[in-house]
Amino acid sequence: MLLAASVPARHEAPMYWRREFRGRPDQIRRVRAFAAHLLADFPALDDILLVLDELAVNAIQHTRSGADGGRFTVDISMDVAGVIVYVTDQGGPGEPKLRPLAELEEGGRGLLTVDAIAATWSWTGTPESRTLRATFPRTYASVGRHR
Repeated sequence: MLLAASVPARHEAPMYWRREFRGRPDQIRRVRAFAAHLLADFPALDDILLVLDELAVNAIQHTRSGADGGRFTVDISMDVAGVIVYVTDQGGPGEPKLRPLAELEEGGRGLLTVDAIAATWSWTGTPESRTLRATFPRTYASVGRHR
């Protein structure tokens, strides 16, 4: 006689990592290495690295994080649904916003890149500290996706 018993599905525990970086351009490669090590098998790793690169560069160029002694923090959260990345800076005078393509010259494409690649993105904060968030579902496909 064969007995059948239902066994609960194995639930993958969520993972969460945080690291603080100095607000200097040489830290961008360290941000990428941090994420690449943690998310090596994630399907959208290249897109995540590009978005983290843009968000970290923005933190250094457009906030007090890029001043002498400045810092920014990268948080990465992963669960069965996907990955969320956060970059928290030390704030500044303006707010993160998408600029119209007609206004763009040499720079200003960072958030447009984030908007094009991440499934969603948002920000919260004050002039003293802001956090930008980007999401990447596990079943994510950047090319040809519809919003």
